[in-house]
Amino acid sequence: MMKDNRDATDYWRQKAKKRQPKYLMELLELSRPCEGFKGLNEFDSFKVPSLDTEEAPNCWSLSLVTLTSIAIAVPSIDSYSVKHLVAGVNEGLVYVRNIEDMQGNAVNSRKAADVVWLGVELYHRWLNTDLRILSLQGQNTREILQVLSGSANNIFMEFKRSNLNLCLLDSPSKWPIKVLAANSMYRICQSLLLDYESRNYKMTERLIEAIRVMVSDILAACLTNLKQFITIKCSTSSIEEREESVRYAARVLGKTEMIVKLLHKKSLPGLNSDQMAVMDEWRSFHKLKSSLDDTPFSEPASPTPNEVYLSID
Repeated sequence: MMKDNRDATDYWRQKAKKRQPKYLMELLELSRPCEGFKGLNEFDSFKVPSLDTEEAPNCWSLSLVTLTSIAIAVPSIDSYSVKHLVAGVNEGLVYVRNIEDMQGNAVNSRKAADVVWLGVELYHRWLNTDLRILSLQGQNTREILQVLSGSANNIFMEFKRSNLNLCLLDSPSKWPIKVLAANSMYRICQSLLLDYESRNYKMTERLIEAIRVMVSDILAACLTNLKQFITIKCSTSSIEEREESVRYAARVLGKTEMIVKLLHKKSLPGLNSDQMAVMDEWRSFHKLKSSLDDTPFSEPASPTPNEVYLSID
């Protein structure tokens, strides 16, 4: 399509290029390429025990909206940073959903993210919790995290009590969207509480900044799949839909051209294209890498006279 209809395709790309997602780009500049998207592991600690025997898969969009919900609830001296965080996540979710659509799984988690974000963006509510009122109640940051975690835990446990056959479900990914949202909120709040204690945060602003960096790393990791999405959009649709599909891809390319260039400078993990689109594949890779980095190097023991060693070329 681009070769046969170059002028028309370039028109849509250039038109979209004039509307760059500036708040999203501002967020992405916080990502720490030298630390290898460290926020992907920090936002949901492997040390937090699961609420059930199995754990629901992580979802790019649900993680983003949960972290943003927490940032709104925490009393912030710098409301400017929180407003820009919300605006940046809102711009980024458009492209995150496109990438998640390539996977074809975790449909309920994406629905949960959409439901939560609708409440957060329009009413500053996470499910039935008013985040604005919570932030004005005079509680400290630790107490607010505990309130959100407790509320999420109650939602999850109420579901378990009313669904005794929960363990018979094929997969946690089939949990109701409200339960998936609660599980995400519980795990992230507990992770932040662990980090809060270990670093002895004394200022709310430091936690807000930590959340912004986590969101930035998650967005950056997810959006490294933009080139693959654009390629698929241009090549896999049926002939009848090809023109509109390529036009949409051209608009996405125009709007995210600077983002693609920015992410191209970052060091990426050794994952294949299918793995790159899955959040838990990134987390598993970084967990393995961290464990290898923490393993002390030891010299091989010298053979004793009774031991035989084979040299394999």
